[in-house]
Amino acid sequence: MATIGIIGGSGLYSMPGFKAQREVTIETPFGSPSDNFITGELEGHEVAFLARHGRGHRISPSELNFRANIYGMKSLSVERILSLSAVGSLKEEHKPLDFVIPDQFVDRTRGRISTFFGEGLVAHVSFADPVCPQLSAVAEAACATAGVNAKRGGTYLCMEGPAFSTKAESHLYRSWNMDVIGMTNLQEAKLAREAEICYVTIAMVTDYDCWHSEHEAVEVTDIIRVLNQNAANACQVVAQAVKAMPADRTCKCGTSLQHALITDKAVVPKATIEKLGPIVRKYFV
Repeated sequence: MATIGIIGGSGLYSMPGFKAQREVTIETPFGSPSDNFITGELEGHEVAFLARHGRGHRISPSELNFRANIYGMKSLSVERILSLSAVGSLKEEHKPLDFVIPDQFVDRTRGRISTFFGEGLVAHVSFADPVCPQLSAVAEAACATAGVNAKRGGTYLCMEGPAFSTKAESHLYRSWNMDVIGMTNLQEAKLAREAEICYVTIAMVTDYDCWHSEHEAVEVTDIIRVLNQNAANACQVVAQAVKAMPADRTCKCGTSLQHALITDKAVVPKATIEKLGPIVRKYFV
């Protein structure tokens, strides 16, 4: 049983101070998560870690089973998710090695499934403010404590990938006033909201995408080099965030389905209720 979930890249499960206890294999109605969950104790809290792309980085952004990943977190009783994400910067002010804690998303993916609902049960959750404000404040304070330069606020543009942007696309996104660009976090945020889990993105800037005239087009080798430098900072920020996590949730994330379930309960198939048990059961008792 873990109340805090961490989604990140390979290696974070061995972060300093994380006392790993066991690997947990979870099969969900939506298939297998990216990897086994690593559960243990960090700064006095029970946490569950998931390598988003699988250990060894085996799964591309378009192949990720987002529903299984978030459902797995819910099955472990996770109430809050800290999601670490490598991103490109679309503004001069966000430099490589900076962290950004976005409060908005724009979706440029194609055909990804980002809802648990269907099969006789319709839900329309509020997503105007897609990031938990309480968790965002915790992340901002953790960056300050860890000595990491961070900005709270801004927009994360979620692109399909796996190729990086063309220069035309990069300049277009800049004209939209986007802050950072990544390939994964929009779907996580939507599904976490449906699962009534608080969610925040801690976006780690690796490069200036391809728009910056003084920087060459982004190369994987360059990103990996900066990623490795970001890793130590990410470990410190996560540890500080977990350490300072408030006991109670004061946000509305935990009741996001309260007024979102549209379907008459009398006609919802029992199989669907059973399938979504960890998420909807409390509304059908």
